[in-house]
Amino acid sequence: MCNLHELLSEHVTLDVECLDRVYVNGYVPTLQTGGSLVRFLQHRGWTIPSPAVLGRITKGFVDQVKDFAEVHDIPVVKFEPGVRKDDVAASYRAEFGDREGVVLIGVAQEKASAFKGTKKRQEGPVGFQYSRQSVYVNHYYFYIHDSDFGPAFIKVCTYAPYAVKVCLNGHEWAKQQLRAAGVPFEALDNGFATCEDPSLLQDLCDQLGPQHIQAFFDKWRRRLPWPLDEVDERADYYHRLSIWQVEVSRTQVFDDPVRGREFFETVIRENLDAGRPDRVQLLFDRKIIKTTPGQFRTRVIDEAVHPSLHLSYKKCHVKQYFKEGCALRTETTINDPRDFGIKKALRNLPFLQQIGRQVNRRLLDVQRLSHDCSLSGESVERVARPTDTQRSTRARHAPGRPTGHGPSGGPRPVLASDQRLPPP
Repeated sequence: MCNLHELLSEHVTLDVECLDRVYVNGYVPTLQTGGSLVRFLQHRGWTIPSPAVLGRITKGFVDQVKDFAEVHDIPVVKFEPGVRKDDVAASYRAEFGDREGVVLIGVAQEKASAFKGTKKRQEGPVGFQYSRQSVYVNHYYFYIHDSDFGPAFIKVCTYAPYAVKVCLNGHEWAKQQLRAAGVPFEALDNGFATCEDPSLLQDLCDQLGPQHIQAFFDKWRRRLPWPLDEVDERADYYHRLSIWQVEVSRTQVFDDPVRGREFFETVIRENLDAGRPDRVQLLFDRKIIKTTPGQFRTRVIDEAVHPSLHLSYKKCHVKQYFKEGCALRTETTINDPRDFGIKKALRNLPFLQQIGRQVNRRLLDVQRLSHDCSLSGESVERVARPTDTQRSTRARHAPGRPTGHGPSGGPRPVLASDQRLPPP
């Protein structure tokens, strides 16, 4: 069996580093406190900021969604608890034939931090005050097929302050760009198995940045039903994007899947200590002390017959597994940019991608060092088999000549010729 260096240098047909899933939050900075909500309702023309007004705004938004679905003939599905939403959406995506549009509108009741109003105890006119509380309210999932990003979704809460979540995939974005450029490729789930122009593919993956995500969001918030209108936006009530979760992956496709699978299982056995604090400190280039939060451990999880290696640093998670039976997938998931001393603003996405790529590379380097300590089976075979000299004769022991001593004190063979062994 090949060691890691030989496998990755001689048997990888495609090596791609790319953003994978990207989740971003949308929030309205001027609508986060009770006082700011009162000002918003007054901006809407309500002298008395009653909770009943919030109910009217929610009902108006719900009516917009219903009208939008009817006009564009979009199916509306209520998600039952425990059902995987992406699986439901996948069946509708399979039947969607347009280049771009809304595939499905899903409705789910989920927890949200929303405003609750109470009357003020005061003399004179009736007044209200608001506080944030956890409530279960309806959310709309707009499953979209975009000409630039392919499959994506935007989730909108129906209650103030109208929180938004956006889910995109960097591999799907790269696929759309290759299709537009007419470059043939073979997909590997949310990745690539083959590509006619690997250099162009990597260049595209390197280009994806905050400006593309912002452009996607700006386009669809104007096309979709939205709780805030243009008048609100001009009054500084608009959604700003921040990073919620980023997955940075490296996919290495092997020419021989069986060999790659054997190697991966061997690497797992040799790296069961990868989650120790001293090893994690090297991978993430961050100092770890006793008060550093998180569980420092290595986990090997078996899903059916597919093992995967897991380790973590604070809220960051690294996973390595054998993807679709033909590729080594190494991916770093960053759940909180503050673990690396930066804020959640979308503009920091390139820096987070750089961190994720470095972690993936360091993990492979650590595995390379540990696995390269021993010769591969092919190298051992080259050393063990008889060697031909320049005269096409086999190297043999010279009888009657001193042999020296081996490490155990016994005789050490001496070659009859000055022929060197082939390099391992």
